[in-house]
Formats: sequence, structure tokens, C-alpha cells
Amino acid sequence: MAPGGSACKEVESYPAVADYAIATTTPETNSMTTKSSFGFVGKHGIQSNNGVYELLECPVCKNLMYPPIHQCPNGHTLCLNCKNRVRNCCPSCRYDLGNIRCLALEKFAESLELPCKYHSLGDIPTLIAHLKDDHKVDMHDGCTFNHRYVKSNPQEVEHATWMLTVFKCFGKQFCLHFEAFQIGMVPLYMAFLRFMGDDSEAKKFGYCLEVGANGRKLTWQGIPRSIRDGHRKVRDSQDGLVIQRNLALHFSGGDRQELKLRVSGRIWKEA
Repeated sequence: MAPGGSACKEVESYPAVADYAIATTTPETNSMTTKSSFGFVGKHGIQSNNGVYELLECPVCKNLMYPPIHQCPNGHTLCLNCKNRVRNCCPSCRYDLGNIRCLALEKFAESLELPCKYHSLGDIPTLIAHLKDDHKVDMHDGCTFNHRYVKSNPQEVEHATWMLTVFKCFGKQFCLHFEAFQIGMVPLYMAFLRFMGDDSEAKKFGYCLEVGANGRKLTWQGIPRSIRDGHRKVRDSQDGLVIQRNLALHFSGGDRQELKLRVSGRIWKEA
């Protein structure tokens, strides 16, 4: 175990929304990207306007909605968090919400890249607090980890980010990503670590990832990427542990129809 490490606790994680990018900052704009607020550009580079913003704004919390988006029988929509908050009663017309999903709006939201309303955050402690309080990102202490990524039907998940986890280690924070994406016709998963700080500091640390079962094992060792690099930039560079879906399902065991992939890892400080 690395110095400063702790007991390796298994955490189970499920897919978040498609193309969900969080805490991505760049030195040029010092901005952070999530599906969360206004001033966004669609996948084809089309600038959206306030009308689209109003369409996707939750009437309760005023944040932009991303799947799952719920609606009442009269068509009033709201986000999942607020649906639970209002005890399944539509805040607009007081009808019972039931479990009706607004599939058209969900499809529309998935086609857009919406910057977080906190996109001007540049201070790392403030960013950490924002991720914890507003995005409910899991926070853990320790330099070792053991995550199990679960999905009953992996074919449903493309271009998605599983729920992120932030680790505090050596007095710093690191963010663990698990991505589902596709290169050409090949579906892939990728796990990688980002350092919550600048690239010059990130190079002072190293990490390894491991996944395997049934007498087979894949390992990865590298340097954490800075949070200043967008998660898509890291994903597209394949700078992490890349696993083809067929192999991931083989590691999952059983009938190879359900994803149950255990990824373990360790973070250390370079001498």
C-alpha cells in the first residue's frame, strides 16, 4: 500500500447521463463544462438561445435538466431531484407526476453540450465544494480504491460517464473517471485519473489501474491528467485503461450479458 493509503473500500457505480462532462477546466477559458446551465453550443456547433435555455430549465431548482426528465399528465416538466423533493406532485398544476418521462426533451438535452452555471470557477477548493454539494460527486479519503461498474444492459450505454469519484490523497484531490464510448464500430470502456490542479503538479504523482477475472488481467500505469484537460480530450487520447466491451463482459462473468466490472487502483507520490 502506498504511503498515506487506506483500506481499499469497494464502491459500486452506475451510469450517469450520456455525454455528461463535469469539472472540465481549460487554462485558456478557465471554464468548467457540465450539462447544467445556459450559454451552450450543440454538437454541431450551433449556438443556442435563451428560448432553448427556458425549455430545459427546471421550474423548481432553475438548473438545466438532463435525463431522466419527468413530466406530469399536463406536460409540465422537472428534473429528477426536484421530482423527489416535491413528493411526486407537480408544482405547476398539482397533478400526480407518476413515472412519466419526457423522452423528446431527454433526447434533445442529450444532443447538447451545456456549460455549468459555475463555469467561471478556477479555484480548486471552491470547485471541490461545488462538485460535492451541487453534483453529489462521491468523496473518499485514501490512495487505494476498488470500484465496481454495473449495468444490466451495456448496449444501452454509449458516450456516457459513470458517476465520478473524488479521492483525497497526499493532501490533494484526484478524480476517477469511467467512460463508455465508441471508436468507429468498436464499443470501449476507459478508466483514468485526473488531478485536481495544474499539469505541473499532476506530474508529481503516479497511478495504476487493474481489471481482470477468469485468469486474465489488464493493467495500466501512468501519470494523472490535470483537471484543466477536458475529460473528452483525455478520453479521445486513450490515456488510460482501455477495455473493449467484449473483454469487459468476459471479465464480468456469468452469461456475459450484464456488465459487472471491478476496477482497482492505487495513487502514489513520485520520488
